[in-house]
Amino acid sequence: MEKAGLKTTAERPTASQTLVRGLDVIEAVSADGASDITTIAARTGMTYSTAHRIVSALIQRQYLKRVPGKGYRLGSKLLALGFQAYSQVDLTPVAHPFLERLARQTHDTVHLACEELGKVFYLDKIASRRPVEISSRIGGMKPLISTGVGKALLLDGSVRSWGALYDADAQRLGLAMPRDQWLDMMQEYARHGYTYDLGEDEPAIRCVAAPIRDASHRIVAALSVSSTADYMPPERMRELVPVVVATARQISAELGN
Repeated sequence: MEKAGLKTTAERPTASQTLVRGLDVIEAVSADGASDITTIAARTGMTYSTAHRIVSALIQRQYLKRVPGKGYRLGSKLLALGFQAYSQVDLTPVAHPFLERLARQTHDTVHLACEELGKVFYLDKIASRRPVEISSRIGGMKPLISTGVGKALLLDGSVRSWGALYDADAQRLGLAMPRDQWLDMMQEYARHGYTYDLGEDEPAIRCVAAPIRDASHRIVAALSVSSTADYMPPERMRELVPVVVATARQISAELGN
């Protein structure tokens, strides 16, 4: 005999039903908000108690928020995921024409990369017009710590997070560099909004890189101009900084930044 207050297996909602109900609640709020739980229940066809339970869970996870005097609105987590999805879907095709123009302007190899699994993941590459071979490839991965794009992807980090990366991956630096010196370098890059590869990845390669930001101002990718040291003396690297940064900002603007 069933005990009072307990639901049978047939009555108990499955995990997929709960997920669908949660999505129904989000959709009910997404259009123009909802003044109260009763409104959400009416829009979704749920009982008040079910709607209240799901709304409470979504608020706890920041998918919804309650605004005093206005009711329920979409939360910060949902908005952040939306920005992230938008950037991931549109980034490469949006960026490619800018990368092509940058490659024509500099005659050097141009990269577009993002962070994936704690490494640099190359999304796009336009080869140099010079007799230069760069070992990167689209779909390939390299360390964050040693590459120009990798360091650009890290610019919003903290000294603590940079230090943890150095402790874990310092052996991947092609050039030996003390911890304090590397951290000072990262802080200097962060202040100015661009990075260099001075041979940390491959001894003969130099590059200038800058971060790309989405509509939430979060770094979602980075681009770089790379060549050999013969074509990249220090003075040319300095000259390329405003060109690379400007291109990164143009792509960021296309992403809503």
